[in-house]
Amino acid sequence: MKSLADPTRIKPIDKKDGLLQVIIETPAGSRNKFAFDADQEIFALKKVLPAGMVFPYDFGFLPKTLAPDGDPIDVLLLMDEPAYPGCLVASRLIGVIEGEQFDGKEKIRNDRLLAVADANHMYANIRKVKDLPKKWVNELEVFFVNYHNLEGKKYKLLGCKGAVSARELIKKAQKDAR
Repeated sequence: MKSLADPTRIKPIDKKDGLLQVIIETPAGSRNKFAFDADQEIFALKKVLPAGMVFPYDFGFLPKTLAPDGDPIDVLLLMDEPAYPGCLVASRLIGVIEGEQFDGKEKIRNDRLLAVADANHMYANIRKVKDLPKKWVNELEVFFVNYHNLEGKKYKLLGCKGAVSARELIKKAQKDAR
């Protein structure tokens, strides 16, 4: 018996308009971390952040991709209001946040694509990473460092790059998923 529709079968990029098809896992403002369980084809609660800590933006993934951490490539999505787990959000790619996580002795790349929901007002003028305030990137780094510390891991932000570098990551992640 099949459960809910499997979002991992959706194409990562809509060919007619070139927009990313981001599947939301964790909504902005939530303490709950959700993840798609491909074996059961359902979104499941993975963990709960401590009181006072929430996800600052919607987090999701790009289907039919495989990142170095073994999961579909992550997407940090800027949008007006939080979405809900399993929602598909057509989004414009603006760049990538490059990072590494250290789990004991193992170092793993953990990059996040950066995208803007196509249907929004607040971020309508954001077209590239450089349109975001430098303070925004600094605050995001603090979030990722603290988030990984909760799991006993260290995180290091390597930098932010534009859409060209992000597209290269997507192509590699698509190839690795095959």
